[in-house]
Amino acid sequence: MIEVKNIAKSYGKKKPVLRDISFTAKQGECIAIAGANGCGKSTLLSILAGTLRPDAGEFCAFGHNMFKEPKERERTIGYVPQENPLIPELTARDNLRLWYCDSPFDMDEELENGVLAMLGIGEFLNVRVSAMSGGMKKRLSIGCSVANDPPVLIMDEPGAALDLVCKAAIRHYMAEYKKRNGIILITTHDEQELDLCDRILIMRQGVLHEEDPTLRGDRLLEAIV
Repeated sequence: MIEVKNIAKSYGKKKPVLRDISFTAKQGECIAIAGANGCGKSTLLSILAGTLRPDAGEFCAFGHNMFKEPKERERTIGYVPQENPLIPELTARDNLRLWYCDSPFDMDEELENGVLAMLGIGEFLNVRVSAMSGGMKKRLSIGCSVANDPPVLIMDEPGAALDLVCKAAIRHYMAEYKKRNGIILITTHDEQELDLCDRILIMRQGVLHEEDPTLRGDRLLEAIV
């Protein structure tokens, strides 16, 4: 189980981006965080992933304080940001080697039968990141982020601007991850991704509001604005 308590974040003297953000998530649960552009969704995920410091608040996962135990956070959290975290000069294989050097899994076995096979990464193993499509980069980013089999996966708009095949591969992986009792936190407005989510939290003016998880279309838009 994870528990987020009273997260707050401001940039200088500007209006606070996040105000007293609190929620919990249990194993096998996928939570969508939706909201208008610039509302603070990505800021929240960056804080939970450890790439940005909050002004206040706590984030606990399985009894550990993620803000005070960085090694435990690295073991617990897999993070897929919107921006590409890969090394562009290297191939998919070489990027994977960097992430799998301390992994409990054998990379070649994962390419044959594991998560890397599920994501279809074997199709472009020898392609340099600089020559990859957006979908290839996103699938590779997910494969790298879960190299240590983290129990929590944080994904920031994973299906944005991808083709239908890549989106389907990512949704398939998300469904399998949930079946293995993983916790997923995802920012998305994609209705097919929302169908995988057990709960929807909508960010408005820096505050999270839990809404009906069946909201779609105009009803979802009304809740966001």
